[in-house]
Order: sequence, then structure tokens, then C-alpha cells
Amino acid sequence: MDAPKILTAIPQRRYRFGDYGAVVLGEIESGDSNKYRYILALVREGESTPSFYVTTEKNPRARAHEGSYRMRVVTDGLDEDMGSSDRWSELDVFCEEALAVAAKVLGLAGESPIPLL
Repeated sequence: MDAPKILTAIPQRRYRFGDYGAVVLGEIESGDSNKYRYILALVREGESTPSFYVTTEKNPRARAHEGSYRMRVVTDGLDEDMGSSDRWSELDVFCEEALAVAAKVLGLAGESPIPLL
């Protein structure tokens, strides 16, 4: 898995989502070449490291006409570009979209993310 190499980040939101704990990270410093705006990381209950990520990353200059940010899903056996949008720079929009993608890919359609304080 080509997981984000997170050096530092500040948690923005936390959720309980089915058998997963989910955290949305912002103000991310990474050890890879991507410029992350936000990362949704999901950790399966009983495990210690995330197994599923949804990221929004600054689009390269050559793709800027598609939107400022691209969304990507990263998990074992999957690294998929989900498209580009200027809207994914907004925390609320990113959270809604990223959780919807996670629900679809992980088969959590019957679950609702529960915000944690």
C-alpha cells in the first residue's frame, strides 16, 4: 500500500464508523511528494495502524484546470484517483465526500459515521 507518509498532522474530526475508528487530519507535513490538504484515515477495531485512507491533495499544475485538489483512495491493492474539485479544500465538504467513498468501498452503506468529541 502506498500510504501517506505522515510526519505531523493535527486531528480535525474523529468518528466511529462501523468497525472502524476514523480521524480526519489537517495541517499535514508528509515525507512524500504530495501536498495533502486533508486525510481521512480509518483503523479497524483491534488494529493499531490505518488500513484505509482517503486523501485530498493539491493537484499538479498540469491538472489545475480540473480543480485545485484531487481525491485519492489508498488501501491494500487499491490506489485510485477519484477526480478533482475546488470544493475539497473545505473541511465539511471533504468529510462528507470522503466518508461516502469509505462507506461505498468498505461496504458500510448501512452504517452512519458517529462524530466523537
